[in-house]
Amino acid sequence: MNQKEFEEKYPPLNLPAFNPKLTWKEEKLWIFDSVRKKDLVLTPEEWVRQHWIYFLIEKQGFPKGLLSTEKGLVYNRLQKRTDVLIRDQNGNPYLLIECKAPKIPINQKTLEQATVYHFQLKSSFLILSNGFSHIFLQYHAAENRFSQEKNIPKPPICG
Repeated sequence: MNQKEFEEKYPPLNLPAFNPKLTWKEEKLWIFDSVRKKDLVLTPEEWVRQHWIYFLIEKQGFPKGLLSTEKGLVYNRLQKRTDVLIRDQNGNPYLLIECKAPKIPINQKTLEQATVYHFQLKSSFLILSNGFSHIFLQYHAAENRFSQEKNIPKPPICG
């Protein structure tokens, strides 16, 4: 894959750039996931997820130990997986991020999918992102509603 083909499939995103560890294995491109500490097949969605992981840990100061990726949950007897989940210092869901491939629009369908996950977990914040567009939502449990925010939430207080 040449540079042009790479950038068409994995374009520069509207997130801080970083130098991921990429390797070719089994005729596929793999990316190292610092949270799971293993190589994963690089897909456009994984490209977005790894940028978020880098941004949250390295640029926003979220503790790596509070992040989990691809954690399973059951909804209507179907197995689902969260993209990125950050818990607070008490282990409660704090921030849920639903990542989409850069070519997938952030729309009502994306929001509905993410809220299904949210209502299982009851996270305080929800982010929808395709790497270019990001929507930041805060959940107000007492009113059972979301409000759109302008900025990413701060890391949960630890200590």
